[in-house]
Amino acid sequence: MCQVCNLRRRDFMKAALAAGALAPAAARAQSPAPAPSAPANLSEYIIRGGHVLTMDGAGRDLETGDVHVRDGVIVAVGEAIAAPGIAVIDARDMIVLPGFVDTHWHLWSTALRGVIRADDPKFGYFPTTLRVGPHCSAKDAYASVRLGVAEAMLSGITTVHNWSHNTRTPEHADAEIQAMKDTGVRGRFSYGWGQELPLTSPMNVEDLGRVQRQWGQDRKSLTIGAALRSPTPGARGAIPLDVLKQEITGIRKLGLPMTMHGGAKGLVDAVASVDGLGPDMLLVHPQGLSEQERQQVVNSKSPYSTSPVIEMSYSAVRSGYIQYEELKQLNVPMGLSIDSSGASANADYFNVMRALLWSDWQRSGAPLRLKPRRAVELATIEGAKVLGFGDVTGSLEAGKRADILLVRKTDINMAPVFDPYYALVFSAQPSNIDTVIADGRIVSRGGKAVGFDVDKIVREATTSALEIRGRVT
Repeated sequence: MCQVCNLRRRDFMKAALAAGALAPAAARAQSPAPAPSAPANLSEYIIRGGHVLTMDGAGRDLETGDVHVRDGVIVAVGEAIAAPGIAVIDARDMIVLPGFVDTHWHLWSTALRGVIRADDPKFGYFPTTLRVGPHCSAKDAYASVRLGVAEAMLSGITTVHNWSHNTRTPEHADAEIQAMKDTGVRGRFSYGWGQELPLTSPMNVEDLGRVQRQWGQDRKSLTIGAALRSPTPGARGAIPLDVLKQEITGIRKLGLPMTMHGGAKGLVDAVASVDGLGPDMLLVHPQGLSEQERQQVVNSKSPYSTSPVIEMSYSAVRSGYIQYEELKQLNVPMGLSIDSSGASANADYFNVMRALLWSDWQRSGAPLRLKPRRAVELATIEGAKVLGFGDVTGSLEAGKRADILLVRKTDINMAPVFDPYYALVFSAQPSNIDTVIADGRIVSRGGKAVGFDVDKIVREATTSALEIRGRVT
C-alpha cells in the first residue's frame, strides 16, 4: 500500500511541476496577462502559447498552441506559427476556446430582474413579465437587450439567440435588433408577439418579412427567425391550432427558421398535428416528452435547446426531468441556453454546463455519464450548428470567424489545471475569463470591457426599469 501511495505522490509531483503548480508564489500570483501590443480594433494578431481547445470535431487540442487572426477570420491554428511583425496576445497559462453559443434567451426581460422574485405567485418571472410586458416601450426593449448582450459577451457568450416574446410593434423588433448590432454580438433574432396580444390573432408575419428584408442580409452575423406561441391546452399563452398552422405556413413561405417552447406534455403531438415539426423548428426545454413524441422529434429532425439552470428550478415540477440522455441516444441535435437572466439566472455559461451535468448525474446514479468535454461541445460547436452558424463559429478552425475566449488557468479557483475540460466545467466562472474576442474584435481584456461602455449600459437599463416600474404601479 505504501508503494502505491508513494507512486501516486510521485506522479502528482511530476504533473504539478510540469504544470507550474509548484512554482514560486510570485509566479503563481493571480494577475491578468500582459495587454495586447495593439488596440482592440487591430486587424491582425496572433494568440500565442495557450492551451488551445479547437472543438473542430477531430478532437484536436494543442497544449501549447497559437491562433492567427486576420480581418476577423481565423487564418491558422497550430504550434509555433511563424508570423514576424504581427501583434501578439500572450495566452500563456490560459485556456483558449471558441466563444460560447446561447440558443435561447429572452433578452427583453433582462432589466426586469430587479423586480422579479423567482417563482413567486405574484412577483415571479411569469406573472411579472405578463404584467410588465405591455408597459415596455421600444426604447425600454433596446436598453434591456443591450444590457443582456453586454453581460453575455463579458461572460464569454459571443453568439446568442434573442428569443423575443414581447415583440409588441415593428419598432420593438427594430430596437432589439439594433441593440444586438450595437454591442457586436453574433446571433439570431426570433420575432415573437406581445405579452398582451390576443391569443386568437396570428403574429405579424407581414412585418416579419419586412424585418427579414431590412436586417437579415448579413447571414454570418445576424439571422432572422420567428418565436411561436405554444398550442398546448392549459399552458400560459396557448393558441388555437388553426392560428398556429396559419403562422407556420406564412413563416415557411419566407424561408425562416422557427422556435417554440417545447417542454409541456403533449406539445410535440400538437405541433406535429399541424406539420410544424422539422429541421426549421427549434424546440426549447426537453421535458415532458413521451416516447412517441421523442420519436416524432427524431423523425422530423427537430433540434432542441436546453436551459438546465432554469429547467431545474422552474420546470421540474411542471414538466418533469430534463430528457437530455434520451434525446442524446436518439442523436437529436441540441444546444445550451440561459433562457432569461431575469429569471433567477445570469449569463454564467460555466454554471449552465455544470447544471446539465448535475441533472444527468442525479438521474443516472452513475458518475459523469455526460463528460465535461461533451458539455463544452454543447456550449460551442453544437449550439452553433443548432442555430445554423456551424460553418461560421463554434470551433477554432481556419476560415471561421474569430469568436474566441481566453480563460486564466492560474486563478485561485482554477489552479492547478491538468484537464482543461474538467477545469472549465467544474471550476470556472466568468471572472476567470481574461479576454473575449467577437468577430475578431477584442471585447474585453484583463477581465475589463474595452468594446463598450458598461457604466452607460447599466445606467440606461436601470433608468428604463425604474420608469417601467412607475408605469405599472
